[in-house]
Amino acid sequence: MLTPSDKSPAIESFLEEMAGRSSAVTEGLCVRPPFGCGKPITPFRDEKSAREYQISGLCQTCQDTIW
Repeated sequence: MLTPSDKSPAIESFLEEMAGRSSAVTEGLCVRPPFGCGKPITPFRDEKSAREYQISGLCQTCQDTIW
């Protein structure tokens, strides 16, 4: 199971309020719209993508769309 990356309390609070980042990562979901799709995550292409998920909360599909 992946865990959200550590952030300062102020940044963590902001990201949780805006997109539900920590909650999503803890539950294995992509962050909610309009930032992500809100769907359950699927396997990541590589370790770099999994790490990005821990940072941003974006699933592989949303990462592919954005990057």
